Amino acid sequence: MTVTDGREQQVVQAFVEIAEGLARGVDAVDLLDRLAHNCVSILDVASAGLLLADDRGQLHVIAASSQAARELEVFQVQRDEGPCRDAYHSGESVDVPDLAAAAERWPQFVVAARKAGFESLHAVPLRLRASILGAMGLFGTQSGTLDDADHALAQALADVASVALVQERATADQAALAGHLQAALASRIAIEQAKGVIAYAGDLDVGQAFDRLRRYARDHNLRLTDVATAVVARDLTSHAVLAHAGAKA
Repeated sequence: MTVTDGREQQVVQAFVEIAEGLARGVDAVDLLDRLAHNCVSILDVASAGLLLADDRGQLHVIAASSQAARELEVFQVQRDEGPCRDAYHSGESVDVPDLAAAAERWPQFVVAARKAGFESLHAVPLRLRASILGAMGLFGTQSGTLDDADHALAQALADVASVALVQERATADQAALAGHLQAALASRIAIEQAKGVIAYAGDLDVGQAFDRLRRYARDHNLRLTDVATAVVARDLTSHAVLAHAGAKA
């Protein structure tokens, strides 16, 4: 697949969303969640997932477009095996056009990925100058690779998101960089807890709960992390979040 007139607007919108994140102060989890979903919309892939490293180099799942992608990113972290892990450690893209043919390299991961319905994967690093922040996995349900245009676009989206994520264009201060990434991982914890609260209160699955939280944050011009923290602290009730979603339906 190549960039066509039909998806030019989607590409522009994806970069606009990242730029808006820079302008208003980045909410890392929301930014990377949008990146995952935008990649699925724009590129010839079925799902996307992102890993982010903490200050010790330990990878954590920060966003995913589907539960299957999230589980496979978790699998790579827990088993210390997989294309996204390799992309992070090497700082280079890892193209797997046929997962079945890669069973010797990643035996456990290939079995899990194919069981989930995926037959190909393309992993790109999240990088800022010489620093590798994490990796993004693009999962396909059919064998095949990304063409040159899609590969370049995927890496460009990942690179621009990395800049927005740390908001440190002029410095390579590793302490500052580690602080930004640690804050992003802490945000993920708060959001996961808030998703649980909303899901329980509204009898929803976690994906639906996340949509309610994000809608409330966007409509009130608030950071997703701040809304999640308020829900967990009970400064914002689950009823208010659910009622807002109902009113907007």
